[in-house]
Amino acid sequence: MVGGIKFLLWFLLLSSSSFCFGSELDVTCLKTLQKSVIDPRGILKSSWNFSRFICGFTGVECWQPDEDDRFLSLSLSNLGLQGQFPQGLEYCTSLVSLDLSNNNFSGPIPLNITRQVTYLTFLDLSYNRFSGEIPIGICNMDLNVLNIQHNQLSGQIPRQFGEILRLTSLNVADNQLSGLIPSFLSKFPASNFAGNQGLCGPPLDDCGNANKACLGSRRINDEFIIGSAAGFVVGFVVAFYFPHMFIFSQRLHPYVYRIFFISWSAGAGLL
Repeated sequence: MVGGIKFLLWFLLLSSSSFCFGSELDVTCLKTLQKSVIDPRGILKSSWNFSRFICGFTGVECWQPDEDDRFLSLSLSNLGLQGQFPQGLEYCTSLVSLDLSNNNFSGPIPLNITRQVTYLTFLDLSYNRFSGEIPIGICNMDLNVLNIQHNQLSGQIPRQFGEILRLTSLNVADNQLSGLIPSFLSKFPASNFAGNQGLCGPPLDDCGNANKACLGSRRINDEFIIGSAAGFVVGFVVAFYFPHMFIFSQRLHPYVYRIFFISWSAGAGLL
């Protein structure tokens, strides 16, 4: 009997400690995040008062607001926040949704993002200034939605995206991405890949056609440059070594002279 009571007390103490520990982690998460970002409007500074219940904070949505302060969603969209990717998110152990869209964040998306936000199913980093390549670590997350539209991301789309089996929405438009779009992403609309001049393959134009267009344009430019240079050299030589031709041509009929002058000017690249 005594042993059973001791076990019950130990269990309750452990449960209570775990609960408090989880809450403390979430508070640590938000405090660290608040310090790591630049907040020109002072929105987080004024609304995140840690002497109060964190479920009332701007952008914070809790699992059960009336019972505990473990939160599942953090939406900091359109708050004018600046700086690099926020720190402290690894302490948000219950976080499943993160929205940092429409701010002024910059720098790379962390390579270890999987460790920072392990359980995310929704990630929106759109309309910021994140740069660098898309970290392969994102492919190890169980995301349903990934929006990284309108940033400055470069490089190729990782082929490991095929490992995100639950991905139902993907938008990488308006970046600086290049290369072939992985075939398993062709199910998404072309508009979700638009604005990346180097991207090709379904649902965008075929890479072969894109390369041909680039080569054709380059060939035309090269031919124009070579032709102009050759014409200039010929015109210069004629004008320098055979000036008497101009004197002779002026004695001809004005119509003939005009033809001669126009031909020389075109060859010299003046027309």
